[in-house]
Amino acid sequence: MRTNLKYFFGLLISMSLLSGCDKGFDEINTNKVDPTSLAPSLILNKAIISTTYLDGVSTLGMLCYNFGIVQQVITPYGSSLSGGNYNQFNNSNTPLVWVNFYRNVVKQLVAVVDQTKEDPLQSNIYNSARIWKAYAFMILTDTYGDIPYFEAGQGYISEVISPKYDPQQAIYKDILKELEEASAALNTSQAAVTTDILYGGNVTRWKKLGYSLMLRAAMRLTKVDPATAQTYVAKAVAGGLFESNSDNSMIRHTAIYNNYIANHLAAREKTNFYLAAPFVNYLKENNDPRLPVMAVRYVGAKGGPEQVAARASSDPKVQIGMPMGYNDVSINTILGQYGVASLWDFSQINLSTVLKLDAPEFHVTYAQNQLLLAEAAVRGWVTGKASDYFTKGVRAHLEQMAQYDANAAIKEDAIQAYLAAHPLDDSKALDQINTQYWVAAFLDGNELFANFRRSGFPTLAKNPYPGSELKTENFIRRMPYPDSEIIVNLQNLNEANTRQGANTIETRVWWDKK
Repeated sequence: MRTNLKYFFGLLISMSLLSGCDKGFDEINTNKVDPTSLAPSLILNKAIISTTYLDGVSTLGMLCYNFGIVQQVITPYGSSLSGGNYNQFNNSNTPLVWVNFYRNVVKQLVAVVDQTKEDPLQSNIYNSARIWKAYAFMILTDTYGDIPYFEAGQGYISEVISPKYDPQQAIYKDILKELEEASAALNTSQAAVTTDILYGGNVTRWKKLGYSLMLRAAMRLTKVDPATAQTYVAKAVAGGLFESNSDNSMIRHTAIYNNYIANHLAAREKTNFYLAAPFVNYLKENNDPRLPVMAVRYVGAKGGPEQVAARASSDPKVQIGMPMGYNDVSINTILGQYGVASLWDFSQINLSTVLKLDAPEFHVTYAQNQLLLAEAAVRGWVTGKASDYFTKGVRAHLEQMAQYDANAAIKEDAIQAYLAAHPLDDSKALDQINTQYWVAAFLDGNELFANFRRSGFPTLAKNPYPGSELKTENFIRRMPYPDSEIIVNLQNLNEANTRQGANTIETRVWWDKK
């Protein structure tokens, strides 16, 4: 009996201890520091940041393709850096826009739209996300053509893991609709979302961004659907566009959060990329005051270790662009002709101004708007003189240099002299306007590539590299779909190829009509 009592009391004590352990169990084991969910406004910020890439390696899509195709920045090197410099397909770099945007930007934006669409208190976040979603999908469809659009980003929400590819025509129709609806719906009386990384919650500026993107999207259609283009240009103007450089959409960087193109070119790829001769020559021949802001040459450098500050010069007279059509071996045959000591002696992007580590990256600018309006005026789609829009656009980009760095600011007398020397000539207006757009979109590879295909300007000679894979075109027209799509979405990929054309660098997207 005594033994039984002993076990009985032991059991009671054990049970009391166990119940005591349960007290406050949930509170003690709840992490009060790590978030279990994120506010949609912060997810939108993440999507905006991800648009300009998550690391330096991802920028190789622009460095190896976009910049080289439009002949602004070139590398003589092949292997992992081949692409627009050789007019060749490099399946390491063609998928970079696709991979970053679908895995990051699109996924985040679709989540924000889904989380906020039924909440009136978050209507501004909802409509801002729709605007940025339109911007992101413009980059995707301009790069690849037909893409997953209506079902994209639905893996977590609707378990759509093999989204169908939509025709670019349908995508652009919806992008214009989204921009029109979202821009009009933004409510200036609602409390500002001060965590907004782009405009600090300034809804008026978001509205201007929406209509400015509408102008850009409408002008994409000039070759294939001028009636729709004209209609939406008028809507964009009526809605209200950027009014100055203070409205520019851009990502600001710091010494901690770097401009990734700058980071890449200041480190791993420092000696590999150079300003292309067509771009440098255009700026030199026109006495363009932007040249010393954009360019630097390490005069006489015979190797990477000699690209040092003591050799650095931004004097326009000494800038020499790297000619198109050479690799790192064949270029040695023409060094004397260009008056350089080595391939490392050609001009490069200026890392102390436009590509400082904390230099901003621009998405849409007032200068670009004004130049698009100049073209629209030439076409008779807007009121006002094309020459006035042209002058405002060129001036705006000259003044935009100050947003990179105070030391990059161009003085007023230099601006006036340049504008006086370069009035719009009606007989070659489209060429002049879009060549200036080429300069005004410097360092925005996606927009450079798109507007060059759309407008056909500037008039560039075909890259003469002898190993070119182009058979029917003079320039690369799009990026092929990633190999990963063959594995995960083959049926829909094949339907897109049947509709659009072969999955090659020569196939034109819908709006890129001959």
